[in-house]
Amino acid sequence: MTETPSAQPSAKRGAFTRFLDGVEWLGNLLPHPVTLFAILAGLMILASGLFGDLMGLSVEDPRPEGARGRSPDGMISAVSLLNEDGFRRIFTSLTTNFTSFAPLGVVLVAMLGVGVAEKSGLLSAAVRSIVLSANKHTVTVAVVFAGVLSNTASEMGYVVLVPLAGAVFYALGRHPLAGMAAAFAGTSGGYSANLLIGTIDPLLAGITTEAARLIDPDYVVAAPANWYFMVASTFLVTLIGSLVTIFIVEPKLGAYDPSRADPSVLDKNMMQPVSAEEKRGLGWAGLASLAVFAAMAWTLMPEIGGLGGLPGWGALRNSDTGSIFQQAPFFIGFVTWIFLFFLIVGFTYGRAAGTMKNDRDVIDGMASAISTLGLYIVLVFFAAQFVAFFNWSNLGAIFAVLGAQFLTDTGLTGPAIFIGFILMCAFVNLMLGSASAQWAVTAPIFVPMLMLIGYSPEVIQAAYRIGDSSTNIITPMMSYFGLILAWMTRYDKKLGIGTVIAMMLPYSLAFLVFWTALFFLWTFALGLPVGPGSPTLYELPTG
Repeated sequence: MTETPSAQPSAKRGAFTRFLDGVEWLGNLLPHPVTLFAILAGLMILASGLFGDLMGLSVEDPRPEGARGRSPDGMISAVSLLNEDGFRRIFTSLTTNFTSFAPLGVVLVAMLGVGVAEKSGLLSAAVRSIVLSANKHTVTVAVVFAGVLSNTASEMGYVVLVPLAGAVFYALGRHPLAGMAAAFAGTSGGYSANLLIGTIDPLLAGITTEAARLIDPDYVVAAPANWYFMVASTFLVTLIGSLVTIFIVEPKLGAYDPSRADPSVLDKNMMQPVSAEEKRGLGWAGLASLAVFAAMAWTLMPEIGGLGGLPGWGALRNSDTGSIFQQAPFFIGFVTWIFLFFLIVGFTYGRAAGTMKNDRDVIDGMASAISTLGLYIVLVFFAAQFVAFFNWSNLGAIFAVLGAQFLTDTGLTGPAIFIGFILMCAFVNLMLGSASAQWAVTAPIFVPMLMLIGYSPEVIQAAYRIGDSSTNIITPMMSYFGLILAWMTRYDKKLGIGTVIAMMLPYSLAFLVFWTALFFLWTFALGLPVGPGSPTLYELPTG
């Protein structure tokens, strides 16, 4: 068992650590996150009036005519909410802004299943069976690596892995926030890296294809266009995330003070050996897991002979194309699998271990899980208003276009232009947290521009994904940032947003630097393709 590290306040603190202390101090001067989002929502209303009514700010929309969301006059104009129309829109949409905020429903549904697994004791037993004999550095690598892989399953990393990583680190006598930071860095900072093709790949490829066709009407970017580079990126993100956790984040956090935590998350039995009843429960839970995985595979099966007529066979593939990725119900509704997995496996464990007997125990587990989300639900209400007001104002899209135009005006044509491009994408991501929304606005500018100076759309898209992923973990505009705050405050009731940003900033900076370096090494130094059939350079068609 690893002992809890002792704090060393007298140790000499380096310049970077003092810088992070300053970021944390400044960030923690901000009010409570709920209050902060309420203030930001109010300021957004004022800003929309300034840029909309008073300044009349507008830019030319780079998207082609007829594109979804493009106005008939071809302009993106700031929309004021500081008038009668804006007031009516705010007043009538307050409820729907909240209820339609995408992460809210996902979190509530997933937690119904996770609550059963937690109430039955499955999560505690599983964590103890893993960590009691584990090397702490191996656990760190495993957490970051699992975070990177979890983005294939969309929300699973945020809803399941981040809180679980906190429990694992606490069980090992380490700071639980360090574990949560490592999981968050892998899940969100490494969002575009993976060993498998995920839901984001066909989404981005479709946007890139439309942008490329502004120059070459027949150009097609395939979903696996960045696969080779993203496989290599998986190991880089895992390595960098683990090193930052071990040598920067964990030492800065110091020793953990359990008195700052919500008592409900501190399991006094977390370091007890796994009992015979728990081992029996884990065995049955393993069989239940295999059954769920078999059901998942069943719904993705292709047409084979006459088997397609069997109930549920291939039912969650795309009914039009047969794809298991692009617009496939399997991934669109993956939260349903999260719910079913933890419900079935959790109850199976509970029955075998003797901790659950009937439906009342299941209901109690679900209710208990939802009761822990009070702060998150309050935070989401105000965060949803701010995000909605920001989107209505069009200011995010306008600033994205202005940033793109600034980079274009620099006149760079060599590979060095990708440094500015990646940094610009990282900056815009602080305002537009959605990868697809940001790319939909900026791709029609950058893809044609960089194609004209000789770079392929596939390479351009790969560079975009570096900038977009690296700053996910430090922007409150990221849709799951509020959930991460809620998870972390369970271990530190006095946690401020400055602490979270200062904790995640080293990951963000390291990912930007080393991921960009890998991109240049892979693409320009070694001349390797970023994906199957993906050229590095592009030549304009002749004739």
